[in-house]
Amino acid sequence: MAGRFEGLTDLEWKLFEDIFPEEPSKRGKGMPHAPYRYVLNSLLYILITGCRWCDLPHGGTWASKSSSRRIVP
Repeated sequence: MAGRFEGLTDLEWKLFEDIFPEEPSKRGKGMPHAPYRYVLNSLLYILITGCRWCDLPHGGTWASKSSSRRIVP
């Protein structure tokens, strides 16, 4: 059964923060880099709720579906 996920709290993010490399300062060309916290929020949302990639929520704490899916092989 699908769950509910509202995004990582600040305390939860601190548990994962050290796993990720430093945020890149700026990429030269292409799409801007999505913050790791937003990408992790999106991936956890997919895993917990069982929704499709196209049904990812939009807004401030979520990465776009293309940014999130690019990381998953």
